[in-house]
Amino acid sequence: MSIKRHRRQTGLTMIELVLFMVIVGVAAAGIMGVLNIGGSHSADPVRRKQALMVAEALMEEVLLARFTYCDPSYAKADTATSQADCGTSPAQPLVIGTTTGGRPYGNVANYGSAAGAATHSFADSVSGIDVDINGRALGVNQSGGTIGNASLAGMTTTVTLRYLVADADPLKDSRLGPGGRAIASDPSDIRALRITLRTTYGTGANDFVELDAYRTRYAPNYLP
Repeated sequence: MSIKRHRRQTGLTMIELVLFMVIVGVAAAGIMGVLNIGGSHSADPVRRKQALMVAEALMEEVLLARFTYCDPSYAKADTATSQADCGTSPAQPLVIGTTTGGRPYGNVANYGSAAGAATHSFADSVSGIDVDINGRALGVNQSGGTIGNASLAGMTTTVTLRYLVADADPLKDSRLGPGGRAIASDPSDIRALRITLRTTYGTGANDFVELDAYRTRYAPNYLP
């Protein structure tokens, strides 16, 4: 007695073949789409890193500036005990916007044109292009050649200086003292400044990097 065995089906039906082709096609299209996006924006991370590098360097320049009671040119700038000791014009106490001389400026407050105003403090007065403290365009060497493999052309940076307004809210800028104590800062007594620096590297709405820092007047008579 023999048992008749049914032969197993081999191959693919037309429906299975069509479904397979559709699934593989959709998957391939998705992968190609991701690769296309990555390829079209492959330079963005480089420009953003460059912008961050520029922003950090310029922020360091601002933070390293003096922060005295009086204009450094004033005879009593190294002995004044408050802004009230700075006399009258032209030896006024330092306030935001009193720019004197060239870069690096003599005081932190010189990097802003007015409190809360975004200022192109690093732009050349003639060309409008951002330059370093030697007057050269960013990323350009003494011979006029590009430093590195990618140009920094087109990047612009602004500085915004703000006084710290006294406020009861512990999350506000003024509550940055020891134990959350308030640090009031106004034109008559600039104890601290908030520095916001923005470097823009493209035309898109998000093509910028922004850094925030605080500078206190811990050495009001220091005149190196």
